[in-house]
Amino acid sequence: MSYCLAIEGMQPKSRKELHKNYHDHYYGFPIHDDNELFGRLILEINQAGLSWETVLKKEESFRKAYNNFDIQAIAAYTEEDRERLLNDPGIIRNRLKVNAAIENAKTVVELQKEFGSFEKWLEHHHPKSLQEWMKLFKKTFKFTGGEIVNEFLMSTGYLKGAHAESCPVYQHVLEQKPLWKE
Repeated sequence: MSYCLAIEGMQPKSRKELHKNYHDHYYGFPIHDDNELFGRLILEINQAGLSWETVLKKEESFRKAYNNFDIQAIAAYTEEDRERLLNDPGIIRNRLKVNAAIENAKTVVELQKEFGSFEKWLEHHHPKSLQEWMKLFKKTFKFTGGEIVNEFLMSTGYLKGAHAESCPVYQHVLEQKPLWKE
């Protein structure tokens, strides 16, 4: 069952509203801000092994803990920051995921220097098949398996599949010109 259809049957109402907000306003829509793109990558990495609902419930805590996903700030994190994150009950306290966020921020800073932005790096490599994207991400970033890469790229408009064509949001996504449509 697609995410689009699954939301309608969710209970309680608060759960349905949480998912519906993400589905209707964020999922599949292109992101043009590097910090927000990187933030989505952090969230997708943290979802590994957990439900997306857990991540959605903690999104504001992630924003606060990771300086509103400011890539430059995260790349400059010290060991003290790493320990702060590992002790923050508002986020997912997994050492591998925390380390990946910090190391990946450093990588994105380098990509920004070379390509002008994280978004331009992604555009430079578009289009690719999921398998090609997975190889590229595995070579470039930490803690980026197939499902993480797929969801990150689908949720940010680089790969098709976030919405069923019958979903009312699908047309809104198309209006935003996702790269998969080119």
